[in-house]
Amino acid sequence: MFKGSMVAIITPFTTQGLVDEEKYRQLIEFQIASGTDVIVPCGTTGESATLDYEEHDRVIKICIEQVAKRVPVIAGTGSNSTAEAIALSQHAKEMGADGVLLVSPYYNKPTQEGLYQHYKKIAETVALPQVLYNVPSRTGMNMEAKTTIRLAEFANVVAIKEASGNITQSGEILAAAGDKIDVLSGDDFLTLPLMACGAKGVISVTANIMPKEVKAMVTAIQEGRWDDARKMHLSMLEIHNAMFIESNPVPVKTAASLMGKCGADVRLPLVDMQPATLEKLKGVLKSYKLI
Repeated sequence: MFKGSMVAIITPFTTQGLVDEEKYRQLIEFQIASGTDVIVPCGTTGESATLDYEEHDRVIKICIEQVAKRVPVIAGTGSNSTAEAIALSQHAKEMGADGVLLVSPYYNKPTQEGLYQHYKKIAETVALPQVLYNVPSRTGMNMEAKTTIRLAEFANVVAIKEASGNITQSGEILAAAGDKIDVLSGDDFLTLPLMACGAKGVISVTANIMPKEVKAMVTAIQEGRWDDARKMHLSMLEIHNAMFIESNPVPVKTAASLMGKCGADVRLPLVDMQPATLEKLKGVLKSYKLI
């Protein structure tokens, strides 16, 4: 259902710490003009963890309004509270989202059965396509392939954003349930190998600053131009790695700021980049002729 080059879009803030709606709309237009297939607001890269409920809904609403049905919008509505995830998802549905992205519950570290019951409850309650999101480095626990395969039986559980870094695990999902659930890469540097195994695309961080290039590589894979795709994949490895020299989304937001796209402001406990890593980032951006 959702495929191709998808961006986990940043949420720009003003110097006063408020959501910068004007810059946000401009970022959305930049993505659409660059060929991005799906916009994903309020993910990790969108700093959902420090948006209050009103801001969270507002950011999703602005995205839906600005996109105006030109591409799908998958709203980040996950929570470590099942009831809260349901409430956020229902509101996203009411606002017109095309789907929701549901990060696995963080901090409380449920068992695999707890994970299953969490997603089962949301699937049975919210009539909207749902993308599971497995990111152990953020949540403190891994959703195993067997749990994803169980959840694939729900018709509205349409995909999983796999950011475990475990290609074998993604392959197990595809082998057992690839006809029921799509795998989406959650790591830019694994997009090519995962799509080679059958993944349908990427929810990308790098696409915030290089949307045309990410789209071009995904398109090359879709068209079976593997030599072209491999060259593009290898050429972008350095920028992918640079997006994580400090905690995401600090580097990508700083990069967007250096490119004149928006401010670099982030919310505590995130802070501005340290001088040494900032200089490294600038060097990488210059090498890609982005600044």
